[in-house]
Amino acid sequence: MKATSSKIYLAVVGPSRPRDSILELAERTGTEVARAGAILLTGGLGGAMEAASRGAKRAGGVTIGILPGPSRREANAFVDYSIPTGMGEMRNALLIRAAPGVIAVGGGGGVGTLSEIALALRLGKPLAGLETWQARVGGTTAGIKQAGSPREAVAAVIDALRAAAGEDI
Repeated sequence: MKATSSKIYLAVVGPSRPRDSILELAERTGTEVARAGAILLTGGLGGAMEAASRGAKRAGGVTIGILPGPSRREANAFVDYSIPTGMGEMRNALLIRAAPGVIAVGGGGGVGTLSEIALALRLGKPLAGLETWQARVGGTTAGIKQAGSPREAVAAVIDALRAAAGEDI
């Protein structure tokens, strides 16, 4: 008998050294993920990842960190379950593969968030953005639903997942 889960898993990705306004936005996004009853996946470290995890925990949610290094000790204090990979930045692919839907918060400083956005687009994952990169392919905006609030971003990704019907969310 196959075990199934009714929980939705959502990744929140963002920069490790964002400005304060992005930290606040990431925390509010984590809160909305938890309020929606979803499980939060992040890269498990600091910055936007920690802020999203903090928001989810304060709202009673469950958090998972997929870590770049080999030690669980590198996870931020708000991660419930840590998965050390020892893969460095290549863990971005694991994070995006593990999450049926993705919300990108911020990201103008470094390219880690951009790589996660690119992977989500390549894999056809529902993707919402809050003050993040915009992708253009052939002169048209590609696949990132630019949301006006964390609640809107979470709802857009969950709605897209539910509309896909056959996908294991």
